[in-house]
Amino acid sequence: MSTVPVATSDNANRALVLSTTAFTVCFAVWTIFSIIGVQIKKDLGLNDTQFGLLVGTPILTGSLVRLVLGIWTDQYGGRVVYVAVMLAAAVATWLLTFAYDYPTFLIAALGVGIAGGSFAVGIAYVSRWYPKEKQGTALGIFGMGNVGAAVTKFLAPMVMVAFGWVAVAQLWAAALVVMAIVFWFTTEDDPALAERRRTGAKPEPMLSQLGPLKKLQVWRFSLYYFFVFGAFVALALWLPRYYVGVYGLDIVTAGMLGAAYSIPGSVFRAFGGVLSDKYGARRVMYWTFIASVICTFLLSYPATDYVVHGIKGDIKFTIAIGFVPFTILTFILGFFMSLGKAAVYKHIPVYYPDRVGAVGGIVGLVGGLGGFVLPIAFGAMNDLIGVWTSCFMLLFLIVAASLAWMHFAILYMEKRRIPELAGPKYLPEVDILGPVLPPRTDKPAMPASQRPAA
Repeated sequence: MSTVPVATSDNANRALVLSTTAFTVCFAVWTIFSIIGVQIKKDLGLNDTQFGLLVGTPILTGSLVRLVLGIWTDQYGGRVVYVAVMLAAAVATWLLTFAYDYPTFLIAALGVGIAGGSFAVGIAYVSRWYPKEKQGTALGIFGMGNVGAAVTKFLAPMVMVAFGWVAVAQLWAAALVVMAIVFWFTTEDDPALAERRRTGAKPEPMLSQLGPLKKLQVWRFSLYYFFVFGAFVALALWLPRYYVGVYGLDIVTAGMLGAAYSIPGSVFRAFGGVLSDKYGARRVMYWTFIASVICTFLLSYPATDYVVHGIKGDIKFTIAIGFVPFTILTFILGFFMSLGKAAVYKHIPVYYPDRVGAVGGIVGLVGGLGGFVLPIAFGAMNDLIGVWTSCFMLLFLIVAASLAWMHFAILYMEKRRIPELAGPKYLPEVDILGPVLPPRTDKPAMPASQRPAA
């Protein structure tokens, strides 16, 4: 365990605020295709599967680079890595404006995705400034940068309608450059890096930092994040398309309503961190998964017409989720996902204090892959099944599996820690059969005829 003192000074609070702001800008760029992709889809005549691949490609890059960026942050410090990520993403976003067909848009989208790697950098950087009992809150506040998705949904449609999608890409790239400059000149190296430089210690080799990835627990955390973050990103990308296709809205209105999902899924992440510090991350994960199972089940039900052959003729009625109930349910789903995102990352500094970059990187990688895979799956299911709500059917299966794995893993751990829990249970309902006698500890005497000869 690290012996480096953790700061809670003004420098720490400044690092938290600036890291959160930078992550907001990066996240806004990372999800830029959720808006400009709708226009590109029309211009290129793409089907839903191709559209899903386009909006998911930046998520792929941002996910795959998280592990390496997290390790580099542990080795070289979050300040320099964060600035490098923002500048690289700015260049890629500007070059996006030169794409002219589907393959070149996909290549450009790979570069834009570098912005998503900022999450692993920020998590490792921020966690170094705070003690364990405050890390849930601090990392929850940092995670509020997810609201960048809502920023894109609010502002990008208006810019795109007025000036075109090229202007959106150029303005978002400029914002990254400005943020990188501000971050470099207003932050300091984290306490762990400063201490290492003072003592002349060398950074730990990359292979050594990958050691915790052999533990199944890390991959269980990754599955949790696949849903609470990956599904969040996927829906943030997919909902504008869903609103346009299901409810016939224009892109500006659809973007605004998509933000109604994105905002609670981002802003309340800090609240999830506070709850995790106060009540424990495990309890918050139970709340998250149970509420998400209910929401995705309700959202999964497709609009259906029923005909009942009554006495006086057919009785027809329709069961469907209307526009307002759908928006409310997605708002609730986003709220509980935000709690879960904070709870997952509350675990990491506690279990792996010296491997936050590596473990946080792999958890973020798997979660981010959810944001890449799921939009493609949503589009493919639309093309193959032809039911709009099929995306929520898939999410229901994922969260139900996550809840089951978590519950049985916890039961297994409790039984290992307290072996008595694995023993017989007292069941009051069997009292109707008569009193339950305690087991005999003495052995009954053996009949003389069965005793062995002397």
